[in-house]
Amino acid sequence: MELRAGSRLKSTVCDTEVIAVKAPAEDIDIRCGGAPMTEPTNSEAEGGTPTEGADGGTLMGKRYVNPEETLELLCTKPGAGSLGVGDTLLEIKESKPLPASD
Repeated sequence: MELRAGSRLKSTVCDTEVIAVKAPAEDIDIRCGGAPMTEPTNSEAEGGTPTEGADGGTLMGKRYVNPEETLELLCTKPGAGSLGVGDTLLEIKESKPLPASD
């Protein structure tokens, strides 16, 4: 799937919806709950449950990144499935510490 910053995606196995904040130039296999994500306008048959190991859930307002940080997704609607690229799960992006104000 070709992904660009601002692209919206939804899960086919849970309620998760995301917006791409940063996306790599090449095609990428974004998954949620172990199943490929689709565009929100796509009316593919939904249903099923997240696969084991990809059922950790997503949190509203959190940013998810791959280890290289070439992909960043913002969760706009939480769900039961975990976000991933292929079989590799994405991690929640850690906040940067604020500078000390002495």
